[in-house]
Amino acid sequence: MDRDSDNSARSLDDVDRRLLALIQRDATLTAQALGERLNLSPSQAARRRQRLEAHGFVRGARAVLDPQRIGLQVQAFIRVVMATHTEANARDFAALARAQPEIVGAWTLTGEADYLLRVYCADLEALNRLVQSVLLPHPAVSRVQSQIVMDRIKPDAPLPL
Repeated sequence: MDRDSDNSARSLDDVDRRLLALIQRDATLTAQALGERLNLSPSQAARRRQRLEAHGFVRGARAVLDPQRIGLQVQAFIRVVMATHTEANARDFAALARAQPEIVGAWTLTGEADYLLRVYCADLEALNRLVQSVLLPHPAVSRVQSQIVMDRIKPDAPLPL
């Protein structure tokens, strides 16, 4: 199989992995900067990056904002337990989670809770409104448990390569 047509981890060589590690830490690196760090020409670095993007290894790039500087003083994780587990309820709850801008991450889980939500709110009152007026009224929600983040000891880190 042609290496360029295979978009699995097996198709990544050491240079690809180093390139991915670099752009995970700083997506604004130019082809010139990548080439210097990888000992490649800028055009070779740009072609590799384009190939990795085209094959879906890179899903996008975005700026990382400081939540407190933009007025989001409360970060919390909310565990949601569903009362009923139907496909329609799961679909409706997923749509609700996607529609709420305060919910920045949502996962389905094994174990006691069915969902884990990561939320940012302006203050405790906004967090309370989200829980009391948005999450709990959902017909399939049985229980929610909020855990407010006191301190962040490790920021979201790049994926291990």
